[in-house]
Amino acid sequence: MPASRYTVSDVMTHTAIAIGREASYKEIVELMHEWKVSALPVLEGEGRVVGVVSEADLLPKEAFRREEPLLPDQLEEASKAGGVLAEDLMSSPAVTVHPDATLAEAARIMARMRVKRLPVVNEVGMLEGVVSRSDLLKVFLRPDGELEEEIRRAVLAELAPGVSLDCSVQDGVVTLRGPLHDRALVPLLARAVRAIEGVVDVRLELDGAASAAA
Repeated sequence: MPASRYTVSDVMTHTAIAIGREASYKEIVELMHEWKVSALPVLEGEGRVVGVVSEADLLPKEAFRREEPLLPDQLEEASKAGGVLAEDLMSSPAVTVHPDATLAEAARIMARMRVKRLPVVNEVGMLEGVVSRSDLLKVFLRPDGELEEEIRRAVLAELAPGVSLDCSVQDGVVTLRGPLHDRALVPLLARAVRAIEGVVDVRLELDGAASAAA
């Protein structure tokens, strides 16, 4: 199965907007608005990421404006309502990703931690960029012709050499058609095609029996 050739470094924003520990609440809001981002890395020293301030970290200022009794599970969130500097507001340690991580790895981190953006750091924690959800979706902009060429070269030529299978791609959906006598290859082909960055779905029409790949 071909390995994904796309990593976080291929899609991330290399020029990242960041702040220091002493950035004020209002400055943070202004930067988010100006640059249309939902979170900002917090740096110290020569650029080491020590935390992240997100919109979620800023909202308690509004949510707990009124003096109402707090529930036990609201105490940590409410404590940020009094924060005025980045170091008071940030979530730390920061959830980060390395530039050589695969897009799938970055997507899993975002889903598990429920964040929209990840600072990209090197092996010593220095900021190299930021990757967002929209960045991870860029691979689905790959042209159908480019996907088809890669599937023929990296999948069919490797897993089914000498087998006459037709490959077509429309809107990212791949269809493989033709005779395939070795049925053990069916799940291997399906997984290998799905591993190509930018593939939306896989349809198999082999030996005349149309089916969607599981």
